[in-house]
Amino acid sequence: MPATGEGRGALLAPSAWAVLSAPVQKQIGLKFTGFYIGALDTPVAQVDVPIRVAKFLTVTPSYMGYSVPARGLNRLPPLPGRFTDNYDEHQFRVDGTVAFAVRKFEISARNMYVRRFRPAPADDMNRYRGRIAVAHPLVVHGRIWKPFASYETFHEPIVGWNRYRIWSGVTLPVHKRVFVQPSYLWESSEGSRNVHYVLVGLIVNTR
Repeated sequence: MPATGEGRGALLAPSAWAVLSAPVQKQIGLKFTGFYIGALDTPVAQVDVPIRVAKFLTVTPSYMGYSVPARGLNRLPPLPGRFTDNYDEHQFRVDGTVAFAVRKFEISARNMYVRRFRPAPADDMNRYRGRIAVAHPLVVHGRIWKPFASYETFHEPIVGWNRYRIWSGVTLPVHKRVFVQPSYLWESSEGSRNVHYVLVGLIVNTR
């Protein structure tokens, strides 16, 4: 995995997100997600359209946009940065996810193609993301808790494999269609400090 070199240590990033999921047709859904990465002062918006094309396969086109202020950019390099402008990026993505169960273990593998539209003078570029995840439901006081863990890698032209993520947490029911998800995500990225994300998510399903 890439080393960040000498300089500042890892960055702690308390973050929050919320997702609203609704059916469009029997096999098609719509998801709206909003993130806020506290340590970087960064808002993120995302729209997904999951399409279940087979029993074990879902294809999801999506859009994501985010804006990092200069003060957030200056916190990422191993040595203090000198950024003065915001960084805004738009991404159009499509992924295929294969999901299946082995006993009570829910296993999924996702392959994602990303087209990154970056501000000048940076060039637009492609990205590949591959993720494998596992979850297991547990009955706790009559409610279903679902701990999960995943590992994800990123690949881009020229630089190759340049980012790695390990994510773990638990999905907890609040209501029939409302869930909370506390989690922790570790990220290592070429040329940046390691980031420890401490996340709290809210999931609302309308189906």
